[in-house]
Amino acid sequence: MKQYLEKLLAREDLSLEEMQAATAAAFDDHVSESERASFLTALRAKGETPAEIAGLVKAVRAQSSQSTNAVAHVMDNCGTGGDGSHSFNISTTAAFVIAGTGVKVAKHGNRSVTSQTGSADVLEHLGVSLSFSKQHVIDMLNDNNIAFLFAPHVLPGIKRFATVRKDLAIPTIFNIIGPLTNPVALDTQLMGAYRRDMLPLLAETLKQLGRRRALIVNGAGYMDEASLAGENHLSLLENGSVRSFTLHPSDVNLPVYANEQIQGGDTSDNARILRDVLNGTPGPHLDTVLLNAGLALYANGAAPSISKGIEMANESIHSGAALKTLNRLVDYSRHAASEVM
Repeated sequence: MKQYLEKLLAREDLSLEEMQAATAAAFDDHVSESERASFLTALRAKGETPAEIAGLVKAVRAQSSQSTNAVAHVMDNCGTGGDGSHSFNISTTAAFVIAGTGVKVAKHGNRSVTSQTGSADVLEHLGVSLSFSKQHVIDMLNDNNIAFLFAPHVLPGIKRFATVRKDLAIPTIFNIIGPLTNPVALDTQLMGAYRRDMLPLLAETLKQLGRRRALIVNGAGYMDEASLAGENHLSLLENGSVRSFTLHPSDVNLPVYANEQIQGGDTSDNARILRDVLNGTPGPHLDTVLLNAGLALYANGAAPSISKGIEMANESIHSGAALKTLNRLVDYSRHAASEVM
């Protein structure tokens, strides 16, 4: 670790390969907590580069026994969290809508950190397993276009940094890499970010990680989701280049709602909201999911425009396809649990 720490303290950037090696070394039992703390703090003080973020992500993914490229053309729509909006589970709900159109979604997620209910909390309440094997994930993606990957289950190595992150009590590189560390090899991605200034940086990072196409969004009110409250800021990675633009709900014929209108509640409340949306109950929750699912379908390339993506999302809900993907995932969870018993 010493050589990499010295470079960082001298405010020199690490290459992707150096960062990958430094992170791999940090996972070693012989590395002290103070060395890990120095590593994260020096990175934060210098400012992380796309190559450094990508190198750390590659090292984290290499620690996972669930890494797989067995399924082609898979996307994720996970966000960083950390926006403090207390919204309902927007990306989790949108994942079923996306899958209902035929696009494969490896939904990465965790329990609540900054919100009342994380994706894992609400899905567990609905009957979805948090401990799928790698083969289960592959089967679900092939059979039902969706799988859920519970971060602590599929990325156990990150626990090595848990103590030092808690002790530091400041945001570090780990606060932004969650959506990047999905162990399933992703082709495309919609990524929400709570920091607007990081959109171009994250787009360049996704480029280094080999995404064919990706869209990073910071919503009105600095949400890590697209919001109907006003202007959303986005960066699109396409054909190796990055283009930034803004999007207002009126640009895609959607109404404006205050972010307070999409706040969630406890696990039971958010599970009810998720099912209401998939049943087509009109209102701000449904329209917010339509916007986010439409953006994901555009990011994936399944839709040629955001407006078309919203149309496809609307059809996924009102045809019953989105709800069917949820019900099948719950059924699959029951069968998977019975195999273990």
